[in-house]
Amino acid sequence: MPISGNRVAIRLLVRLLAGALLVGKLWAQVPSHVIELTADRDSRYKIAGLRTPEITVKAGEQVLLRVTANRGKSWNRDGSIHGFSLLRAKDRTRVEGWDLLFKPGKQEFILTAPAEPGEYVVVCTVICSEEHEGMHMKFTVLP
Repeated sequence: MPISGNRVAIRLLVRLLAGALLVGKLWAQVPSHVIELTADRDSRYKIAGLRTPEITVKAGEQVLLRVTANRGKSWNRDGSIHGFSLLRAKDRTRVEGWDLLFKPGKQEFILTAPAEPGEYVVVCTVICSEEHEGMHMKFTVLP
């Protein structure tokens, strides 16, 4: 192979390695725990395969919350159709970083589970219909 051919091959190899490193870094940032959730038009949270939706995570782990939000009977002026706020069950205080607003369609959120193990509750923060008060679910954080 001529010298100029070696240079081209080396440049190509360097670019491939750089691309592989970039993909590796991006892949490392994607949480392994994926939660698929539907915020539905009947003002209920739903998780496929569960009659009663419930989320269980490990303390401090990163999670990917993948949401499909379907429009209820009413929505916020900003276009939000459902909310998702994580509250400590013992005193109903909000968990920082877990106060989300959902627009119609699909969206994803990368979140860090609370560091404190225990029982939590998820509530909808957008008055989405007359059944809004029933839009809640259990959220458990394991050690």
